[in-house]
Amino acid sequence: MEGKKKQGLFQRSLNRIEYVGNKLPHPVTLFIILAFIVLITSAIVSSTGVSVQHPGDAEEQITVKNLLNAEGIAYIFTSMVDNFINFAPLGVVLVTMLGIGLAERTGLISAGLRAFVLSLPKSLITAGLVFAGIMSSVATDAGYVVLPPLGAVLFAALGRHPLAGLAAAFAGVSAGFSANLVPTALEPLLGEMTMAAVATIGAEGEAYAETMNILMNYYFTVVSVFLLTIVGTFVTEKIVEPRLGAYTGSYKEEATGLSKIEKKGLRYAGLSLLISVIAASLLIVPENAPLRGEDGAVIISPFMSSLVPIIFILFFIPGVVYGIVTKNVKNDKDVANHLSETMGSMGMFIILSFAAGQFVAYFTESNLGMLIGVYGAEFLNTISLNGIPLLIVFIIIAGIINIFIGSATAKWAMMAPIFVPIMMKLGYSPELTQMAYRIADSSTNIISPLMTYFALIIAYAQKYDKKMGIGTLISTMFPYSIFFFIIWTLMLVVWMLLGIDLGPGSPIYYDN
Repeated sequence: MEGKKKQGLFQRSLNRIEYVGNKLPHPVTLFIILAFIVLITSAIVSSTGVSVQHPGDAEEQITVKNLLNAEGIAYIFTSMVDNFINFAPLGVVLVTMLGIGLAERTGLISAGLRAFVLSLPKSLITAGLVFAGIMSSVATDAGYVVLPPLGAVLFAALGRHPLAGLAAAFAGVSAGFSANLVPTALEPLLGEMTMAAVATIGAEGEAYAETMNILMNYYFTVVSVFLLTIVGTFVTEKIVEPRLGAYTGSYKEEATGLSKIEKKGLRYAGLSLLISVIAASLLIVPENAPLRGEDGAVIISPFMSSLVPIIFILFFIPGVVYGIVTKNVKNDKDVANHLSETMGSMGMFIILSFAAGQFVAYFTESNLGMLIGVYGAEFLNTISLNGIPLLIVFIIIAGIINIFIGSATAKWAMMAPIFVPIMMKLGYSPELTQMAYRIADSSTNIISPLMTYFALIIAYAQKYDKKMGIGTLISTMFPYSIFFFIIWTLMLVVWMLLGIDLGPGSPIYYDN
């Protein structure tokens, strides 16, 4: 009887990652555990009498509040509902998803992605797949469902290895998740948590948070789209496809084009989008427009505070129009049902928000975040870890955590209250910290066996290779992860050295 084939170091490492990751509790449970840890820690640390100087006030000393004494227990019970409804991303994400979800459920986003990819010349198919994958983040999960199988079919039709097409699309959808030409649901989701973390450092932080906006990384993410498209195309055609070799399988499937009704729906949806953009512009562009700020300002203005409802409208109206044309929407009941289904799909996010809201509130109320921030900054100063090395270390740490905890929301809710104040104390803006986190979070998505859609991608791939498993898929996607991670980080370093704003009114450095 033939013994088991000895596994190499790489495969054993992947198995260990999968094993450890599977042992981690669900993110909801994890936040509940973290909340209890904060409560217990607050009681222990407060009894020591440890205090630190307030970062924004040299005369004020900050001590840790005991959340397990009589006053603390009263706070836990009386604040529970407020902690939930005031959890920063909750409202903005739900409102944003009403518009995006409707456009997705009427079929507009799926049709738009297929129309774009199928219209490309053969020489641009690879770049088009990566680009479409990156842009698909406007529709949250739709890209995972539509583009990888479409990429495989297109490559097979061109006589190329279908798994290379699947890999190119998967890399764009998942590893490029934090880049886009238009604002996505990720902007308010992460941005609100970042602003909440900034406010934890006191009056100075609250004042700074009021100047921030959810498009704090927009300039950087727009440029990132083109860089990652180039990198993804290079990795596919020069590394992944040659490694896969010629495809010898027999699985065939024709790429499904757009029907006449879908094409008509896209035309009318595009027209409605144009009209909506013009109408929104009238609220912003004229000198005395109602969404301009004082003295005609745009950066600090009602417009920047209205981005979420504007995004909602710009997806909602074309979604309704497309649905009416394609008969997916026949009356107002259909619209209401689509919206209800969208909110139904957000059930886990709502539960996660309840648990995370308690953890974040306890962490802030206890002053543990302030204590960790001050001591953490002093420690980094002591070991002379600052500037670019500090940024790179932070990105590496976030990338490693991402392999074990796939949810971008869960990770940032845990990391933002700790790392944002530390980086601010060292003179780096919260906008920079958030962008560094986004790079790490996106780049390592495709090599994490615990990523939500990892199993789905394996199922797609097994149509072409029955032996495809976790290790094989990760080895295929690993070059994308490494190249995205390195090139994207280098881009942030160059951006940092040049001192260019990351988004509207979003500097690299924080003047404390």
